[in-house]
Amino acid sequence: MGVRIYKPTSAGRRNMSVATFEEITKKRPEPGLIEPLRKKAGRNNQGRITVRHRGGGHKRFYRIIDFKRNKFGIPAKVQAIEYDPNRSARIALLAYADGEKRYIIAPLGLKVGDTVMSGPDAEIRVGNALPLSAIPLGTQIHNIELEIGRGGVLVRSAGTAAQLMAKEGDYATVRMPSGEMRLIHVRCMATIGQVGNIDHQNIRIGKAGRSRWLGRRPRVRGAAMNPRDHPHGGGEGRAPRGMSTPKTKWGKPARGVKTRHNPRFDRFIVRRRK
Repeated sequence: MGVRIYKPTSAGRRNMSVATFEEITKKRPEPGLIEPLRKKAGRNNQGRITVRHRGGGHKRFYRIIDFKRNKFGIPAKVQAIEYDPNRSARIALLAYADGEKRYIIAPLGLKVGDTVMSGPDAEIRVGNALPLSAIPLGTQIHNIELEIGRGGVLVRSAGTAAQLMAKEGDYATVRMPSGEMRLIHVRCMATIGQVGNIDHQNIRIGKAGRSRWLGRRPRVRGAAMNPRDHPHGGGEGRAPRGMSTPKTKWGKPARGVKTRHNPRFDRFIVRRRK
């Protein structure tokens, strides 16, 4: 796992870097664990753009990931570590003792030939999945459930890890990678360890074309627009924003202003990330 930096043989190559992929052991995905991934280009079911600057990109298959880890008590051997174009983390192919195969997010330190298991009786070892009630305090965890049995939804991107800080009654306090402290039910599952591919944050795209391969279309700065198109637009030459806070295209505060408000879940947040 590392980063390869190109020699500046052209303007596009200058400042470009890529992953070395040395941890990848298998190039082709498992046939029974992929499904077609139709491109949406940021449109919803009515054809309206709901996410801007999306479209194009290389064709991909979706890898079906086991976020639930609900095969309790059955050991599984790691058969391969694979690249997944749909996420920043690597994925690991598990072969269970009963013959079934599944993909999981590959944690840091998991290698081909290792054995992993899930369930309340599993060991505290990298790659094993347990309920929070069975995990010791201070342990690094990832792929954390928010609802019992729904599957992991938190801490799944490359290099991230949360930490189990405390347990009291039916809830455990977990420190998220952002620094936020959050209450999660102790029966929710989590996987031991830190998500792998920790050098992902050090990769530099290098050229516009590489962003297009990833399905990202160009973004235009608000300051380069006309006043009718953006609050930052207009003015002769480079102009200051002329307002107390930066704004989005639709006039909402863009930085430093709290926009999240959900009374149903606010009570589970012990400390904000700020």
